[in-house]
Amino acid sequence: MALRHAVLAALLDEELSGYQLAKAFDLGVANFWYAQPQQLYAELTRLERDGLVSGREVVQESRPNKRLFRVTDAGLAELEEFTAASTKPSFIRDDLLVKVQAADHVDTTALVAQLTERAAFARARIDLFGKLLRGMRGDRTEEEFLRDGDRIGPYLTCLRGLAFEEGNRDWCERTVATLRERRQASSPR
Repeated sequence: MALRHAVLAALLDEELSGYQLAKAFDLGVANFWYAQPQQLYAELTRLERDGLVSGREVVQESRPNKRLFRVTDAGLAELEEFTAASTKPSFIRDDLLVKVQAADHVDTTALVAQLTERAAFARARIDLFGKLLRGMRGDRTEEEFLRDGDRIGPYLTCLRGLAFEEGNRDWCERTVATLRERRQASSPR
């Protein structure tokens, strides 16, 4: 997947400025695609040049003017083609896993601290995803929303982000407990 597809998908529901797009990435898209704001602005420029989004200038009195972008028919066709193409499985590339792989041969004190920090990060993301999901479905139960909601794509990707972070939290906590137990069992008494 290219950043262009993630940007196009983020622009499907409404016109967004580059700033709003960066916020949308932080809140929703980041659970499956991360990009720096500079990358997003550069991608918007390329997408507009390629005719996949159109931008319009919005004059603001008390602030600088801004540009709002929306997906064009060509952009929607690009997403359609992308969606129809087969997808390769993804693989984990994570420095923390390399460090855990070496746990039997190194002092694990710093590693336990890093795992604890990662678990705390995951807990914060879990809270964020919970709020986002509740906001998307409103008064409806999840089952009602999934059956009758207007746009379930963002909801489903948020569910995946939630499951991912719950898995991270659980794995980090289990790994910390295991490393501590093994350190305690091997320490001289």
